[in-house]
Amino acid sequence: MNTLELLKDLSQSAGPSGRESETRKKIAAYWEPLSDEIITDAMGNLIARKRGNNSLRRSIMLAAHMDEIGLIVTGIAGEFLRVHSLGGVDRRVLIGTEVNVHGRRILPGVIGSRPPHVLAQEDQDKIPSWHELFVDVGIAEEEIKQWVRVGDHITLEQPLQELRNERVAGKALDNRASVVAITLALQLLQKQLHNWDVVAVATVQEEVGLFGAITSAYGVAPDIAIAIDATFAKQYNDSGPGAFELDKGPTIGIGPNLHPGIVKQLKQVAEAHEIPVMFEPLSGSSGTDAWGIQVAREGVPTGLLSIPMRYMHQPVETAALPDIERTGRLLSHFINELEIDFNPGWED
Repeated sequence: MNTLELLKDLSQSAGPSGRESETRKKIAAYWEPLSDEIITDAMGNLIARKRGNNSLRRSIMLAAHMDEIGLIVTGIAGEFLRVHSLGGVDRRVLIGTEVNVHGRRILPGVIGSRPPHVLAQEDQDKIPSWHELFVDVGIAEEEIKQWVRVGDHITLEQPLQELRNERVAGKALDNRASVVAITLALQLLQKQLHNWDVVAVATVQEEVGLFGAITSAYGVAPDIAIAIDATFAKQYNDSGPGAFELDKGPTIGIGPNLHPGIVKQLKQVAEAHEIPVMFEPLSGSSGTDAWGIQVAREGVPTGLLSIPMRYMHQPVETAALPDIERTGRLLSHFINELEIDFNPGWED
């Protein structure tokens, strides 16, 4: 399976929070031949189970959210659409972007602004507020009202760009890159006799509240879980803590959200297979699906792998393909080496 082509296919699909159906169909097409059963639950999460070689049916949940940030139509103002955010949209980068309005038909549009020539001096350096941002689809108000309704969603139009040194840039790499990592792990496990059932979940609505992780973890009721997400990569002149190098492997989260037994096992497996990893201290909420999974039912021992990414929540999120592949390899080795009686427990 070609990592670049898989990531391109998923990245360029439209799947904003609450409207993930297009992305879900694409993921299902990849996961179905790699799993024994696949369903979509009431929330919209895609859940694929690959059975292990044991009758005890112990299970590990791999969770990566498939939703992306986007916009929602809040009103029609003449020939223009008023909009607001779906998830943590960065208004600084919206001006000049191309978008798709998902109404009764898909309408291409652009987000523009008044040119600097006509702005007051004090307004030229300001970030436009939401009531100052509009989408222009190039048609008259009467026709807009035929095709667009308040509540329709809008996605960024951004093809995946292949950069040098096996790096790529595009939209929705947070978190389609992690979905790709799970897919690669499932493919590697096809040749393995692993003991545990593997339940791969592409969750919904992470960007607006971890809702898919909370509900799917309750329904799956796994014995243990690993969430896979993005983390911050170092950028220009970025020497502060909390940012990680590209092409140095995924990070393993450490903190109260993450079970120390899972962290220890991930570290040991990475060392045994010479997979480079980094360690990411998280003092509270990880802000990922791991936060919702950990407290499902009576609690789930949970780990977190994160893929370093530059320019997060911008149309040019940038990641290294080897980091995605290393994450998939680490997941597959971790699962393949799980003994059926593995219990992370607690050590004082």
